[in-house]
Amino acid sequence: MKRTAQTEQYTFPLSDQVTRQKVTYKNRYGIAISADLYLPKNRGTEPLAALAVSGPFGAVKEQSSGLYAQAMAERGFAALAFDPSYTGESGGEPRNVASPDINTEDFSAAVDYLGLQPLVDRNRIGIIGICGYAGMALNAAAVDKRIKAVATTSMYDMSRVMAKGYFDKLTIEQRSQTLEQMSGQRWADAEKGTPAPSTNNLPQKLQGNEPPFVVDYFNYYKTPRGFHPNSINSNGAWTATTPLSFMNLPMLTYIQEISPRPVLLIAGEKAHSRYFSEDAYQAAAEPKELMIIPNASHVDLYDRLNIIPFDKLTSFFNEHLKPVKGNSRTKHVASH
Repeated sequence: MKRTAQTEQYTFPLSDQVTRQKVTYKNRYGIAISADLYLPKNRGTEPLAALAVSGPFGAVKEQSSGLYAQAMAERGFAALAFDPSYTGESGGEPRNVASPDINTEDFSAAVDYLGLQPLVDRNRIGIIGICGYAGMALNAAAVDKRIKAVATTSMYDMSRVMAKGYFDKLTIEQRSQTLEQMSGQRWADAEKGTPAPSTNNLPQKLQGNEPPFVVDYFNYYKTPRGFHPNSINSNGAWTATTPLSFMNLPMLTYIQEISPRPVLLIAGEKAHSRYFSEDAYQAAAEPKELMIIPNASHVDLYDRLNIIPFDKLTSFFNEHLKPVKGNSRTKHVASH
């Protein structure tokens, strides 16, 4: 596992209304997942509804996902923010690689963990995916029927954008060329014994000719606002061959199968990624809801507490994670 002397660095202050506890557990592939469990201090004795949170793509739990988990714990939920496999403090070798399958599994492993906690009602578990992990969250909800509700913010469909480029503008020839390049990179990696890092990363400093969304990313990941030493986007690089599996495994094929469980998709009006949420909304079955935040950019929904619609997230999960009568956590435990 990757450890640094700065692992206790968070990009937001700890709320005096919650407790935060470091936890670890294994996913279905045996990878040790590192997470922070946030709990409301004034929680009473009844089992809580719970949420698992992850993202953005290339971020760690000390960044946006932790901020979301804390905010939802302040509102009465048990909330778990986790580092996806191969990143942050979670296990997995080599480092800094992503997988549409394993990162989908990471959400289900979080549900495993939450459902084993005595203070959690395992029949009331939802998930939140941010940015690139929004697509994984939708994929997880489609396959894992224990997930009772799913919300996304600033959604990216990583398989779509890697396979087809932004706005699906990648031509067949360009896709083939990209795959040729990565296929060749595998020979180099195999000969060297370690995967090469990608060169397609955020710049160390802005030149002034970057697209606005790159500037937004830079202003979050590369400045004190959102920098974290464990974050790939702040301080590292994905492996050069990371896109390979995404380019051949479309994640949202079965999005309709989330129904009859509800989907909430939240996107910024001015986000370059807005079309991912709009298209996912069209593809999903009812019940579903699309919320567009006026004047907000993609990155605004990472950490702008005055812009992220936490009241909406709270009402959504309160409505759809209601206690089920006669199916309590206590009765479930007693049956073992």
